[in-house]
Amino acid sequence: MTSWIQPPRLRGGEEDETRRVTWLELFYDLVFVVAVSQVAHNLSKDVSLTGFVGFVALFVPLWWAWIGTTLYANRFDTDTVIRRLLMGVQMLAIAALAINVHHGLDDSSSGFALSYAMARIVLVLEYLWAGWCIPSARGLTTHYSIGFAIAAIFWIISALVPLPLRFAFWAVGLAVDFATPLTAQRHQANVPPHLEHLPERFGLFTIIVLGEAIIAVVRGVSEMKWSSISAFSAVCGFIVAFGLWWIYFDNVDGSAIRAQKASGRLRVFQFWFYSHLPLVIGLAATGIGVEHVILTKDGAFLTDPERWLICGSVALCFLSLAVLHRTGIIFKCKARTKHRLSAAGILFIVAIAGANLPPVVIIAITATVCAIEVGLDLYQGRSVTTPQSI
Repeated sequence: MTSWIQPPRLRGGEEDETRRVTWLELFYDLVFVVAVSQVAHNLSKDVSLTGFVGFVALFVPLWWAWIGTTLYANRFDTDTVIRRLLMGVQMLAIAALAINVHHGLDDSSSGFALSYAMARIVLVLEYLWAGWCIPSARGLTTHYSIGFAIAAIFWIISALVPLPLRFAFWAVGLAVDFATPLTAQRHQANVPPHLEHLPERFGLFTIIVLGEAIIAVVRGVSEMKWSSISAFSAVCGFIVAFGLWWIYFDNVDGSAIRAQKASGRLRVFQFWFYSHLPLVIGLAATGIGVEHVILTKDGAFLTDPERWLICGSVALCFLSLAVLHRTGIIFKCKARTKHRLSAAGILFIVAIAGANLPPVVIIAITATVCAIEVGLDLYQGRSVTTPQSI
């Protein structure tokens, strides 16, 4: 950090080949640890279908705010005083967003909307500054600035209109946000993403949502009297989180992007972050499902929504992993795709037909499925590339 106003620079040159995540990015991620926990806690209070839809409605803007900052840093990150201060303002906006989560779909929804809009406005200012300083990137930065500014305007307007019309403006704002990178491909070709930085950043966010599952295990056990059943359920919950971590991180390395020709690399780059959304939703919801299993009293059964939450969330993770395997976003392997689909199918069967199964049996089945998936990957071996598996 040598200057207050040192201009942003375009990342991705030879000096950035071994680029790693910065301390500022790691500090920025801390506020998302809190925000994800708040959104998950909101789901814990209402595990019905309506509650899950509300959880997704609050989680997606949170995730997209993180995506926006990550993609900017991927191309233009420069450690200056101004950059640090702007990141600090974004952290305050995300903290305010987290504060308003508990009633984010009713009493505090206007505060939630304004907090999200503030985070987007700061991002727009950063892109305008980058475009001013880097003429070769001006087409991309202008496109992003206009798109994200329009989205922010919809969110600001939403705070001024009554419910439920407010949520219609949210939907339009998110649609504009999501469409902005998709409609900027001709500009992205001139400002390619930094390929070494992306997998590590997404891995860190995945760790954040996986951490919620570990927190759920600890929270569930700490809130009830210990018994052999609750202890066994807690161990199974940990196995679920550990298994999902193993399966994802043992298969991700960013080779899918590097292997593409320049013409197809941008499409893979975009698919990389869009396809991770259902995965992180499933991971975050899994933690709440585990917590409800642990908190179930001895002799009681899970309600239908609770059973669907634990089984459906883990199944969603496996379905997402199957897509990532099949498209080559993570280790491209037809055999592993089939394994992930089979695991999801088993869990859906348990969700449908497991009404009379004790909670400890349901979590044990879920943990066993995760452990088997890890074992199948180990047995197959990542270095084995036969015509049948690839």
